Amino acid sequence: MFLLIPLCLVLAALFLWQESREKYVPAVLLKGLASLCFVLLGLLCSRGTPPARLAVLGLALGCAADVLLNLRWVFPKKGQLIFLVGILVFLGGHVLYLAAILPQCENKLLCLILGLVLTALLMIWIFKQITAKKAFKIFGVVYIGAIVLLNCVAFANLIAAPSAFTGLFAAGSLFFLVSDFVLILNTFGPETKKSLRFTNIGLYYIGQLLIACSLLFAP
Repeated sequence: MFLLIPLCLVLAALFLWQESREKYVPAVLLKGLASLCFVLLGLLCSRGTPPARLAVLGLALGCAADVLLNLRWVFPKKGQLIFLVGILVFLGGHVLYLAAILPQCENKLLCLILGLVLTALLMIWIFKQITAKKAFKIFGVVYIGAIVLLNCVAFANLIAAPSAFTGLFAAGSLFFLVSDFVLILNTFGPETKKSLRFTNIGLYYIGQLLIACSLLFAP
């Protein structure tokens, strides 16, 4: 089961290599296979509990979104639309992750308030760093709001009830959040850097793998 972890990381590295060579079709295939690894890992780790089932569906949406985000390079004329659809699918995955852990949260209102405040502060900072169209900004606020709220709930659960599940899930959510910030800054910032792309992908796959592994201990 855990052989899927190194396999996922190797496929992700091969994806980055093909993408850097502008071989976008094999890059999409490799990225899809890498993401399929964390979906399979989640399925194998899941014991069929309600939180685990929701999280596995979230992993599956993440896999689909990964393919969509890179299809924008295969079909450049529809690149912006494909990118927005990919972000929307990712948002669906975050909602499922949130649904998986929200019932365990003892301070839902506090997490909501904290999530809104942090989202507002983070988006003010981000908009000073990037240039993007209005549609991307609207999607960005909703998307970042969802993942910030996810992190607030995940860490509230970890503080209230430390366990292997809450610890791994919170760590995975944090890696996911940081990877998204790197992606936004690298995509819409003044300069696109390969080093930031590698960082974004590395953090992303580690985050998804941690969430998948957490399901082994899901209540």
